[in-house]
Amino acid sequence: MRLGLLGGTFNPIHQGHVRAAQAVLRTFELDKVYFIPAFIPPHKSSQEIVSPEHRLKMVELAVESFPDFIASSVEIEAGGKSYSINTLEKFQQMFPGSKIYFILGIDAFLEIDTWKDYERLLEKCHFIVMSRPGYDLNDAKCILQGRFRKKIIDIGRYLKLDQTEKDKFNIMLYFFEGVDVSSTEVRERVKERKSIKGLVPERVESYIKKNNLYQ
Repeated sequence: MRLGLLGGTFNPIHQGHVRAAQAVLRTFELDKVYFIPAFIPPHKSSQEIVSPEHRLKMVELAVESFPDFIASSVEIEAGGKSYSINTLEKFQQMFPGSKIYFILGIDAFLEIDTWKDYERLLEKCHFIVMSRPGYDLNDAKCILQGRFRKKIIDIGRYLKLDQTEKDKFNIMLYFFEGVDVSSTEVRERVKERKSIKGLVPERVESYIKKNNLYQ
């Protein structure tokens, strides 16, 4: 099995998350992508973060029509701060022998050296680092040194390599021209009573309205 793990606060999940997951699933021929809302994000203030239950429900609504997407409550059930190394180890226990790919934006990857046990994390799985507006993917090459820097490759070259060559690399830079939207923008528009139509899946939009979130 080739499994993608897309973690985040998802406050709320938006179309950028969904479209990115679709592109990664197709390009890397993954079997499933797990969307994993954090219980307590280690690198974000708790201000304006709605309850884990609300965030998980919005993820479930966003992915329910995609058979290869799964909303996972693993970090919410664990409680406390949600560390990626712990999540990875749980998935390795649940799916022994599977190849696991962490999916994240370049903005998050540029802070990888602040993550708990990040070197162990980099050794134990693959990373798909996606472009984001306002960031240069090449900056990822400046963050890591030594043996990890040698494992970074641009997706343009990756697609032309055979499997033996691919296995030499586990940090893949992937340029994706997706939807330019952020959770912050969605929350601000809701506060200002502006439309969020098209920025989030329809069922998520209805859920936000029904539960008076981000008012």
